[in-house]
Amino acid sequence: SHYSTQYCDGLRGALVIYDPHDPYKKLYDVDNEDTVITLADWYHVPAPAFFRTLLAGAIPMANSTLINGKGRYVGGPSSPLAVISVTQGRRYRFRLVSVSCDPNFDFSIDGHTMTIIEADGINVQPLTVNSIQIFAGQRYSFLLFADQSIDNYWIRALPNVTGANFDGGVNSAILRYKHAPQQDPKNLTQTPCSNPLLETNLHPLDNPAAPGVPTPGAADVDLNIGIVFDPAEFKFTINGAQFVPPTVPVLLQILSGVKTAQDLLPSGSVYILPRNKVVEIAIPGGTLGAP
Repeated sequence: SHYSTQYCDGLRGALVIYDPHDPYKKLYDVDNEDTVITLADWYHVPAPAFFRTLLAGAIPMANSTLINGKGRYVGGPSSPLAVISVTQGRRYRFRLVSVSCDPNFDFSIDGHTMTIIEADGINVQPLTVNSIQIFAGQRYSFLLFADQSIDNYWIRALPNVTGANFDGGVNSAILRYKHAPQQDPKNLTQTPCSNPLLETNLHPLDNPAAPGVPTPGAADVDLNIGIVFDPAEFKFTINGAQFVPPTVPVLLQILSGVKTAQDLLPSGSVYILPRNKVVEIAIPGGTLGAP
């Protein structure tokens, strides 16, 4: 569900479509419902309530991070955490999905590296990292070789929230090797994330480049997109304009005689692009309030 903030109340999950021609199938032994990992934020009030605080200018903070639907919160009980079971010596394809309502997460598994083979449905050249920053709606598949000693290891998903940590098992789950004791990991020190994912290092496995030769200044149309968040009015703007839904549905406007995109309501909300031309879209970012 993606109606307003409705999915923040739990109407969210993972839908996996398996590729019968997966080029990496020989690189792993296990890929099933047990190797799907979802990351979510959870609030102790219904979404409409905290949405009202947004309109008042206050950004609510999630009470918990849920990994596969389970998690703890600061000051709360030591609730059972999600446990992902592995067998020593086996290779796993994990499908990491962020069903977050708001924060992004830095995801890692103590003592293990992750080899990314797919990003948002696109097979990529294998890239080994030890942490993945993942945003709402993003998906990654990574290979994990269960080559460590039989034990329990922390799975960590740190939200981009001031003061977030792993004290008491918050923002965490457990990777448990077969025959390991059923308890929280004893190691409280996070493995240093010395090799985080840099998205620019991801390259498609097929069709690795756009057609043509990239040449600075050779585009027929240059379109600069400035995306800015205005905390005072709690709105995003693109090139200074806020999205405003049309007062009349677009299809009805066309049926009523609108002939060109320029005439669609609301006025000035459509960019006209020429056919069969190269369009360069730049999103500089880095400005105050930008994503």
